Amino acid sequence: MKTSADPVRDYLSAVERETSALPADRRQELLADLAEHIEVTRAERPDTAVGEVLAELGDPRTIAATALAEAGNGNGAAGAPVRSDVGAPVRRGKVHPLVPLLMLALSIPFFMVFPDQPGPLFGILARITGAILLCTSVHWTAVRKTTGVLLAAVLPSVVIASWNLSSGGPTGDGPALAANLAMIALIAGTGAWLWRVRRA
Repeated sequence: MKTSADPVRDYLSAVERETSALPADRRQELLADLAEHIEVTRAERPDTAVGEVLAELGDPRTIAATALAEAGNGNGAAGAPVRSDVGAPVRRGKVHPLVPLLMLALSIPFFMVFPDQPGPLFGILARITGAILLCTSVHWTAVRKTTGVLLAAVLPSVVIASWNLSSGGPTGDGPALAANLAMIALIAGTGAWLWRVRRA
């Protein structure tokens, strides 16, 4: 029996065959998600065999049945069970990826434009909501989510809290404005990076 030189390609080809009933764009999105999931898993666990990574994803017919069921095309392959644990690379985000990025980006202007209540309260709520939406999103890997939350939510919060609780913060209009603009640049840069590396 002939064995394949590229099991990942064979696996993705099998998924593509089994999902032929899906619209072409949804099928390509599914294949891209699976390929990225495989690539990320292999990068995070280089000692794990490719076959084991593919086995964790599940049988191509099961993935196809899940995708077809989610697309509303029935149960897919005849008699194929639908597994919920295969859904991670297949499921689609309910929240647009721009929403958490905007929530994080708008948190600083609330502090600047409305320095008295309720501006800071809205800023804190926007930052917390943005961080939660980012962490629960399907559009980024765990490493990218962690990096995004650290750079766009945790670091600005720690710096602002340190400034407010001590006398070590910038004093005067010029230095304070420069510090706030630097914070906005950090959050905007992190948001732009997250937008660029998001899953399609």
